Amino acid sequence: MSEFTDKIVRVRTRPYYQSSRAQLYLGDCFHLLSRTLPESIDMIFADPPYFLSNDGITCQGGKMVSVNKASWDQGANWRQKHEFNRRWIRRCRKVLTGNGSIWISGTLHNIYSIGMALEQEGFKIINNITWQKTNPPPNLACRCFTHSTETILWAQKNDKKSKHLFHYDLMKEMNQGKQMKDVWTGSLTKPSEKTEGKHPTQKPEYLLERILLASTDENMLILDPFCGSGTTGAVALRLGRRFIGFDNVEEYLEISKKRLIKAES
Repeated sequence: MSEFTDKIVRVRTRPYYQSSRAQLYLGDCFHLLSRTLPESIDMIFADPPYFLSNDGITCQGGKMVSVNKASWDQGANWRQKHEFNRRWIRRCRKVLTGNGSIWISGTLHNIYSIGMALEQEGFKIINNITWQKTNPPPNLACRCFTHSTETILWAQKNDKKSKHLFHYDLMKEMNQGKQMKDVWTGSLTKPSEKTEGKHPTQKPEYLLERILLASTDENMLILDPFCGSGTTGAVALRLGRRFIGFDNVEEYLEISKKRLIKAES
């Protein structure tokens, strides 16, 4: 077993994919997080289920389509959703280093539960990032405002000894010499980023690039417990970081695997 594997994760089965700087695991995130060594992860990015699959409709590519994604996104009552969020966030806290931080994306459907769960499980919220989409799908029902934003919460352990990493000067430089604000504007994921396969909630690479540059250094270890199509991993490897990804859908891990191989080539 390599030093990378031995140092980071111990599971009864081999990784779905492994290289010198990345690993993918197929399975339930609760089980895999419980098998992750305590305080071994420098930063976590999580894009958990939004519980949006409620038999509604939306617009995609100019066509009316169902909002249903898969069983993992099916709606649940608020108690079930909140308990789900508390459980995985609780396990994430155990694997983060003392100075590590966690970023979690969501919409109105889950982000308020996420915020409460973070505080209940011993985290302190650092920032509330608003991602404003320049090309959101239109609201077909015309019964409310168009949903054009998502929220990304950034948090650290609520511990007096914890000091999260933030590259303030770099963010200021990237923002033409001005302090970077907590509203980030940009487009949805480009087709060029979906050449290895599609995922219904795939995030654009520029979002992960900014997050990783802001809160990690080279060679740090990044974990994504709901890695989907592997955007976090692909960007992490390209920026000289290391990566571990979990997902319980093999089809998505295949997409992630292809993107990681491409990023390392």
